[in-house]
Amino acid sequence: MGEMERPPQLDYAQNWDAAMDLTLRRFVYGSLSGAASALLLFRSPTTRWAAVAFGAGAGIGSACTDSFKLFPDTVGATFPFSLMPSRSVARDVQSRHADTPEPKHVQELLIQEAQA
Repeated sequence: MGEMERPPQLDYAQNWDAAMDLTLRRFVYGSLSGAASALLLFRSPTTRWAAVAFGAGAGIGSACTDSFKLFPDTVGATFPFSLMPSRSVARDVQSRHADTPEPKHVQELLIQEAQA
């Protein structure tokens, strides 16, 4: 017998469960790591709470980034911009500049290095 396909609603609910679990875990782990580092590094209660808040924020941010991958067809699943270019963009930029000659001062430096 062939396997029955799961309805998309079940996958969607399962993805939400996974996203909530991931968010809760990373929030707790980030808070605990922030608290541990705050106890070791800081004396002031204000800076200790700031370290805990930073750890919690880093955990939630990490969870959001990974949770977006669970919902590829939704709005916001791909960021409108990225700090790091994708590999295809990097390859495209490299191929576009492959025929561009090096500036004269760079060529002179390369010649000097080769002679040394």
